[in-house]
Amino acid sequence: MFSGIVEEFATVVAVEHELENIHLTMTCSFVGELKIDQSVSHNGVCLTVVRLKDDTYTVTAMKETLEKSNLGLLKVGDKVNVERSMMMNGRLDGHIVQGHVDMTAVCTSKKDQQGSWTFRFAYNFDRDMARRGYFTVDKGSVTVNGVSLTVCNSTNNSFEVNIIPYTYEHTNFCEIEVGSTVNLEFDIIGKYIARLTQLTN
Repeated sequence: MFSGIVEEFATVVAVEHELENIHLTMTCSFVGELKIDQSVSHNGVCLTVVRLKDDTYTVTAMKETLEKSNLGLLKVGDKVNVERSMMMNGRLDGHIVQGHVDMTAVCTSKKDQQGSWTFRFAYNFDRDMARRGYFTVDKGSVTVNGVSLTVCNSTNNSFEVNIIPYTYEHTNFCEIEVGSTVNLEFDIIGKYIARLTQLTN
């Protein structure tokens, strides 16, 4: 379980393909605190630490994860938003994030607002998926590349988010441009409400 408050970005130092899996080796400031079998969010995807060596750690992404996320696009040198699992005795500063990415979206616009940035993302709209809670609502929560954000100007298949300078500089939002692919996780509370509505109708 995560909060969507990204700690920093890790840098990819190696990408290894094995059958339909990809092993990603990365480095970041808290490698020395990690343990084998620990869960870490990578661009919003919960992955397990499988190897520690020197100042790097390795996680494995399997086929289903690669099909639903942007992890298969990563290359050496890329920045990945990382967050360790939430401590239950702390504040929930973002929102409840599972680390289960639902789908990808594409950045369709990026506007410099002279002190902040506005990004618009578009995703494939599916009416059946929407009935199950896979959609956004104005002022609701959404996770983009692991970052907990507030939705603005939502449509059936797109939405905007506003990024403050701190978030822009300390996450990989600084590298997102028009055409970039990002990971989305829709609000789990919305999914439960949608499912409950289906069952009671």
